[in-house]
Order: sequence, then C-alpha cells, then structure tokens
Amino acid sequence: MKNLYKPFLKLSLVLVYLVILAGAVVRMTGSGMGCPDWPKCFGYLIPPTERSQLDWKPNHEYQDGQVIIVEESLRVASKDFISKDFYKESNWEAYTKHNYAIFNPTHTWIEFINRLLGALAGLATLILLISALGQFKSDPKATIGSAFVVLGMGFQGWLGKTVVDSNLLPYKISIHMGMALLIVLLLVYLLSRTQKIPTELTQTRLFRTLALSALILSLIQMGMGTQVRQFVDEQMHAYNLTQASLWLTEAPLLFYVHRSFSLIVLLLHAYWGYLFFKNNYIPLAFKAISLLIGLEILSGIWMYYFDFPFSSQPLHLILAALLFGAQSFLFFVVKRKS
Repeated sequence: MKNLYKPFLKLSLVLVYLVILAGAVVRMTGSGMGCPDWPKCFGYLIPPTERSQLDWKPNHEYQDGQVIIVEESLRVASKDFISKDFYKESNWEAYTKHNYAIFNPTHTWIEFINRLLGALAGLATLILLISALGQFKSDPKATIGSAFVVLGMGFQGWLGKTVVDSNLLPYKISIHMGMALLIVLLLVYLLSRTQKIPTELTQTRLFRTLALSALILSLIQMGMGTQVRQFVDEQMHAYNLTQASLWLTEAPLLFYVHRSFSLIVLLLHAYWGYLFFKNNYIPLAFKAISLLIGLEILSGIWMYYFDFPFSSQPLHLILAALLFGAQSFLFFVVKRKS
C-alpha cells in the first residue's frame, strides 16, 4: 500500500480540482437544486430521467426515503410499502428542509455528476490515508496530513448538504468553496514534500517572503472574488440567466477593487519573475503561475466585456483555484529550501 501513496496523492488532487470545476458548472447553469435532497437524488441512488418517475403511482413498490412530487411539493416515503389504488397521505412525510420541488433532468444530472465526482474524490483520499498509514513511523506528517484531508472531505460533504438544505444560500456556497481550497492546500503541501528541491533555488529568504506575499494577495483577491460572485448570484436570480448584460449594472465598489487588485498581484509576480531571470533559473511552478495569472486576467476581461459568455465563469474559477494551488506549491518548496 505504501507504493500507492504518491499516485493517489496526485489522483486526489486532480479529482478535487474536477469537483471544483463541476461545482462551478453547477453554479453557472443554476443546477444546484437539481437534486433537492442529500445524499441521494429525489431519494434515488441513480437519479430519475423523466418527470413521470416522480409522480405517485398506484400498486407501486416504494422504498423508505423515496421522493415524489405532489401538488408542487416534495413528499418522502416514511417506510417501505406498496401503494394501493388511491393516494394515502399517512405513507408520506412532507419534505421540510426547503420548498423547492422542480424537476429539470439537465440540472439533476449536472448536480448528480458533481456529487459523483465528490464521492470519487472522497474514496481516493481514503485510499491515500490507508497507504500513508504504512509510513507513519518514517513520515508521520504524511499520515497526519492525509488524515486531515479525509476529515476535510467529510466536513465538505456535510457542507454540501447544508448548501442544498438552505436552497443555495450564497454565503454557504462561499464557505463550501473555501473548504475546497483548504483541502487543495493540504494536498499540495503533501505533494510538495514528495518533490526534490532544486539546487538552483537561491535567495531563499527573499523568495520565501515573495512567495508568502503572493499567496496572501491571491487569497485576498479570491476572497473579494467570492463576494463579487455572491452579488452576481443574486443578480442571476433577479434577472435570470438570459439577461447577463444586466448583472453588473449596479456593481458594488468591491467589484472595481477586485478588478484593479489584479494589477497588484501581476506586478508582484513580475518583480519575482525578474529576480528568477537574474538568477538564470525560472522554476516550472513559477512559469505555470505566470501563465495562470495571464489567463485569469483575460477570463475576467472576457466575462466583463462580453456579458458572461457560457463557460467563462467556471473557467475563471478553476483558473483561480489552479493559481492558488501552484502558488501554494512554490511557497512550500521555497520554505523547505530555507
């Protein structure tokens, strides 16, 4: 099992990023309530594909927890039973978490794929922990770190439930995203410990300061971006998905601060890149960071000036998450070198 540690560490990180991307697609398409219950979807392990599957049926076998829609509200089977020729209210309980009872097969399956990826990521991190147990004596940090990742994934699953139960309250979605980034940080830390430190990495004290500053600035930028995204979510509900040109007509001051703050992030990395160039060594991670910053700025321009084209929001979010991961990785490497 020890040999599985590094492959499953990388796999876990990839799957967590896929979950972040899937979550961004869920938000972009408004599919967050495609499965109105949790962890199942309308009471099914495999969600329905047609609205008729959620209608009450006579002489039909129902299982405890199965969901139907009656008079535009959800009803949950209170036990296993076979229905009679008429609907019997005592066999059902009203779903009290929220009053959302709309079935849209596209939204349902987008949300289901998001949950499926989350389950796969959870399984990968569990195998990661099992593989790390064998090296507890030689590398306890790997085992402890993997255990925190598994705990984080469990907590993230619970947060996902609270998001659905709240009918997608924006601040709960932001907390959900923040937890995903914390899991990324833990996995990146574990991955950085498996890498060889480049001997060419010099001026480590200055580079460590720059690495930490870059990471903090990006976290501030992402925090502001999350608040802007909450505002955009509210505008989406007010104007619907077809009127994207109106979403930023009354943009808050924070939006303009967020937009301008990217220049500070860019200038700091330009200076850091200049120092790398002077030392005749530019790490691959820094090249990735530079590319991601450029793409992140371009995707922001694309969203603002072209009224949020399809896929622009998930792209902007996943680029930010990848940038955060790359910056964290380089920070941990520089810190180890020092």
